[in-house]
Amino acid sequence: MPKTRVLLADDHTVVAQALEVLLKQSYELVGTVHDGRSLLKAVETLRPDVVVTDISMPLLNGLDAIRQIRQRDPNAKILVLTMHRETQLAVDAFRAGALGYMLKVSPAEELVAAISQVAQGRAYVTSLLSKDLITVLIEAGGRAKSGDSPLTARQREVLQLIAEGKTMKEVAEILNISPRTAESHKYEIMQVLGVQTTAELVQNAIRLRLIGE
Repeated sequence: MPKTRVLLADDHTVVAQALEVLLKQSYELVGTVHDGRSLLKAVETLRPDVVVTDISMPLLNGLDAIRQIRQRDPNAKILVLTMHRETQLAVDAFRAGALGYMLKVSPAEELVAAISQVAQGRAYVTSLLSKDLITVLIEAGGRAKSGDSPLTARQREVLQLIAEGKTMKEVAEILNISPRTAESHKYEIMQVLGVQTTAELVQNAIRLRLIGE
């Protein structure tokens, strides 16, 4: 029986290298990437059975990457592996399209078991969270909270890149749009969020979990 093909996404090199050693013991590791945009490309070219991804990543955060992956392939199987213990993040991950949620402090054998579960199309939530699987799934299936992002997917992409310190020219190049369109998105974002400065944009990017604090 062929091994499950796993693609890993984590922006911390040391963590990624340790995970590579672990995953290769039980699975076929088809690749490792370190940002959300590289993840999108790798999923398309490598066609893994399971994607294991962090949430906090440069260029495109894990949650938005999950949304785009699932839009392109509704059957994609994705396991989130993160340091974030907040139950709401697990709910957001499932709402985005993830099938599992693990913490980096979890035992290695639990990660192996979680990947096997997700590979079979079964949902998995680590027992280290304060809520169980059923509760997380019920909340993920409910309405989004009023505090959720009022921005479109493209606006979220632009906001994250601005918050990471990219110039509008760099934003345009990364997103393959014109500088004028990038500036237009920035203006619309500021209007929607009711802010006037780049510092306020960064604060909102943190609040919306597009970047880490």
